[in-house]
Amino acid sequence: MSIGEITSLLRGGIFQVLLLAGPMLFAALTVGLVVAILQATTSIQEQTLTFVPKIIAILTVLALLGGWMFNSLGNYTIQLFQMIPDMAR
Repeated sequence: MSIGEITSLLRGGIFQVLLLAGPMLFAALTVGLVVAILQATTSIQEQTLTFVPKIIAILTVLALLGGWMFNSLGNYTIQLFQMIPDMAR
């Protein structure tokens, strides 16, 4: 296995991680920002107020995109397993 193949394999793995984690992180970031703005305008400094909406947003995104995420990760895993015989050479 050459350095180029290893680099391509690592790049694909990092891209897959970003692709799968991105929607959930974006939802948590957006909800956290909205709640922080509401807290700043109303002077409510309750720490648990930010936790529950973020969890709900992440679970909603996971429920909506879970099938696509599972399919994408499954295809990537199949691709990796198909590359194993070539890696042994």
